[in-house]
Amino acid sequence: MRLLLKSAARVLLAVGLFIAGPVVADRDHDEIHQLRQLRNAGQILSLETILANHRRQYPHGQLLEAKLEVEQGRYVYDLKLLGEDGAVREFEYDARTGELQRLEQK
Repeated sequence: MRLLLKSAARVLLAVGLFIAGPVVADRDHDEIHQLRQLRNAGQILSLETILANHRRQYPHGQLLEAKLEVEQGRYVYDLKLLGEDGAVREFEYDARTGELQRLEQK
């Protein structure tokens, strides 16, 4: 399972979905800079931290997608995972606290 997580992380990195932590797909240079500042100031957690915490609670599943979004004025990480049972689940984590906000099965 760790191999799957490492492979998924390499794929995400290779396509530019995150830089040193936060997800930055489809973001302009200024927004990427702002996200780095927020992470460096401790105002949001890195994607790496979110994934590590997630894996402690939910050790199984293959990461399909990771996004950092702004919802109602706050940053949230959306993780989409394929479970061993074949179900796709979306986990929404508060980017500041790392708390699970929502779990949805597709």
